Amino acid sequence: MPTTIISSNFNFPGQKSVYKGKVRDVYNIDDKYLLMVVSDRISAFDVVLPKGIPFKGQVLNQIAAKFLDATSDIVPNWKIATPDPTVTFGYKCEPYPVEMIVRAFLSGSLWRTYKSGAKEICGIRLPDGMKEHQRFPAPIITPTTKAGPGHHDEDICREEIIKSGLIPADEYEQIEKYTMEIFLRGSEIAAEHGLILVDTKYEYGKRDGKIYLIDEINTPDSSRYFYAEGYQKRFDNGLPRSSCPRNL
Repeated sequence: MPTTIISSNFNFPGQKSVYKGKVRDVYNIDDKYLLMVVSDRISAFDVVLPKGIPFKGQVLNQIAAKFLDATSDIVPNWKIATPDPTVTFGYKCEPYPVEMIVRAFLSGSLWRTYKSGAKEICGIRLPDGMKEHQRFPAPIITPTTKAGPGHHDEDICREEIIKSGLIPADEYEQIEKYTMEIFLRGSEIAAEHGLILVDTKYEYGKRDGKIYLIDEINTPDSSRYFYAEGYQKRFDNGLPRSSCPRNL
């Protein structure tokens, strides 16, 4: 039987602290670097289940590494190396307190909001008469605050982000530009594999005065995918779509 990695317990030279997340254990090395161990733990609706899935961690880590490498020409990212299938080693950055969520379809929590009668999110007016899982004319960015443990992220518009001083205007504009370019690159890669990148989230930080893409990107942990084949037929017939779900 394959072994599941449920937890890690390392003590590295220069280790300052360790953060145990829902799925990842992150070691702070000298306040300069991070070593992220991706476990096989399963998190569903903010609950970590008692049993893991063998190899889940290494699959997620390798997907993230591929996408980080494939977008490094767009924006610098924190990754230095992946010394093990379950491990990423990289730069420690000061995180921005906002997550950038990109949506190409009316799905997930946004559909539930839209169905309740709200037609605007994060300052963006949504078209009337849309159906669940319908593609937007163009992808939209719906940022959220990064809440601490025990709290939920909240939608926030770009004007509020800038006015409140969460992110300076020029830096936020650059982050928005990076976000859309990364999403379009991810969509192209997904299409090569018969998938549609529906929605996802990106996180950024700052190091030595420069904006970095941090954490993982475009994995099923942070993204929703549809199978491209048959999507239009399923949508036209009002049938459930086949996807990798994500509660965005």
